[in-house]
Amino acid sequence: MSAQAQMRALLDQLMGTARDGDETRQRVKFSDERVCKSHLLNCCPHDILSGTRMDLGECSKIHDLALRADYEIASKDRDLFFELDAVDHLESFIADCDRRTELAKKRLAETQEEISAEGAAKAEKVHELNEEIGKLLAKAEQLGAEGNVDEAQKVLQEVEQVRIKKKDAEEEYRNSMPASSFQQQKLRVCEVCSAYLGLHDNDRRLADHFGGKLHLGFIQIRDKLEALKKTVVLKQELRNQERLKRREEREREEREKKKTKSHSRERKRSRSREKRRRHSRSASREKRRSRSRSRDRERRRRHRSRSRSHHRHKSSRDQDRERSSRDRSSRDRSSHDPSSRDRSRDRDRRRGSSEHHHQDSMNGKMDRRDDREAGEI
Repeated sequence: MSAQAQMRALLDQLMGTARDGDETRQRVKFSDERVCKSHLLNCCPHDILSGTRMDLGECSKIHDLALRADYEIASKDRDLFFELDAVDHLESFIADCDRRTELAKKRLAETQEEISAEGAAKAEKVHELNEEIGKLLAKAEQLGAEGNVDEAQKVLQEVEQVRIKKKDAEEEYRNSMPASSFQQQKLRVCEVCSAYLGLHDNDRRLADHFGGKLHLGFIQIRDKLEALKKTVVLKQELRNQERLKRREEREREEREKKKTKSHSRERKRSRSREKRRRHSRSASREKRRSRSRSRDRERRRRHRSRSRSHHRHKSSRDQDRERSSRDRSSRDRSSHDPSSRDRSRDRDRRRGSSEHHHQDSMNGKMDRRDDREAGEI
């Protein structure tokens, strides 16, 4: 890769797809199904094992550093749960590697000579010491490359101690085996990367293996898988807690709504009861008013009838007095003139009949008026 391509990749990794306004690159989002989610989480086996003897070639999905930068920016605001897809991918890959390791073990068991259980245990001990030496040498080289010379020297001292233990274990193994069988190379399958390891490999060969890109790449993949599993478990617990909180909030809101509905119903009922009370009170007041009005009308009617009767009685007394006075005067005149006495008698008869007729008409009018007022009541 040229320097310019490296700089472009670095800018993509830092700024994402929108760093230079390239619309064609923005057509594919990091959430697209065509994008490799393991690549977004920096754990795709196609990237980690590239350039090794187990190079898987190009991934079938899209790998883009700019999309990874977009994902890192978006994951700060919300959880996208791409870890589930990455876990499924890595689990399937590790399962394939474990199957290859088992097949390699069976193949070795079929091709190599069988040895006794004691010899197998001693050979296993030599293999373990070889593995420890290789790991310590790889660690010392890494510390030396980083500039930690003192730490690297301490690790090399540990390597010397392990070499002494290995020499003793090889001596025990040699004494327990025939010379022809001991000289035969005993192979072993690495549990991490399924590579073959020899019982008599030198330190350089062991250091190259355990510090090599293939072995470290498998260690990185396996460690990343374990970390992703823990992350998924934690996120699922958090999601479940959030769901429980939301459910409790919904239940509390529903209870509050029910309470408010019951209160509103109670208020409506109280309003309706109060309205009925007011209506009944108004109706009773109206009845009382109508009764009082009827009593007032009856009282006024009686008062009018009394006043009329009193007026009639008074007028009749006045008329009687006037009549009596006229009678006295007429008697006085009649005592002197008989013809005038006869005339006065005729006038009295006519006046009496007219007064009687007038009284009858007035009584009829009063009766009709009383009947009309009674009908109105």
